Amino acid sequence: MPYLLLTLSALFWSGNFVLSRGMHAEIPPVSLAFWRWTLALLIIAPFGLRRVYEQRKLLIQHRRFMLWQGILGVAGFNTFIYLALQSTTAINAVLVNSCIPIIIVLISLLIYREPLSMRQSIGVFISLSGVLLIIAKGNINTLQQLTFNQGDLLVLVAALVWAFYSANLRHYPAGLHPITYLTGIMLTGLVFLLPCYLFEIQSGKHIQINIETILTISYVALFASILAFICWTRAIREVGANRAGPFIHLMPVFSTILAIVFLEEVLLGYHVQGMVLVFTGIFITTFSFRKQKDLS
Repeated sequence: MPYLLLTLSALFWSGNFVLSRGMHAEIPPVSLAFWRWTLALLIIAPFGLRRVYEQRKLLIQHRRFMLWQGILGVAGFNTFIYLALQSTTAINAVLVNSCIPIIIVLISLLIYREPLSMRQSIGVFISLSGVLLIIAKGNINTLQQLTFNQGDLLVLVAALVWAFYSANLRHYPAGLHPITYLTGIMLTGLVFLLPCYLFEIQSGKHIQINIETILTISYVALFASILAFICWTRAIREVGANRAGPFIHLMPVFSTILAIVFLEEVLLGYHVQGMVLVFTGIFITTFSFRKQKDLS
């Protein structure tokens, strides 16, 4: 079950990457982040606010954890991604974003002293190889021709933010309901996003209201915000950040599939080879092979 939840998270976030890049001219980055979480909060409020009130003592007790998770997961990560996609390509963004599993491993090791087994290291390497194969379109020389700009650095910052958010979930308070948690970090994150949003408006950047922008904000609010965060949070609490990290490598796989389905792109051999490597790496990382004891 947790691995299905991680897979769904990667799928929902893949759509977020595709839409945010495609609509970057119509929706300013901070505006997309602000209205995404505002709409998500409105959707979850009928259930979440009551739970926040019921568990207010637990939230106050763990207020520092909630504060950091709201800053990192709500106000930080996607805002940096949206800012980055104003000036970088989707290929570069996916490439840099694929560093997240490695960063999670380093944070878990250096800060939380959580070691990575040899099997998990091999799995991360294999899945990352699959990502690079897809991005390189089967030709390693393609990677050598990639150029990086300020947007790519912002994606790297976003990757660091998300790695800290994921690793910090090890401190998730016992007994805290997932809806309470999500509502709490939304409220915290929006407090920090509001002044940034007002500053963006003052600078003359506004959303172009049309059916495409409304559908985009609705998708990222429901799927990439509420559902993906619930799935990711619950799964990491069960399997840990190190095992969950490689599932980020599913994002370029799903992005490729979405492009084939909705943009009528062609499925090529390197797509299949890259997907096989990604799934192989995830399988090695997440599943253990234990010899059954001889009961005779």
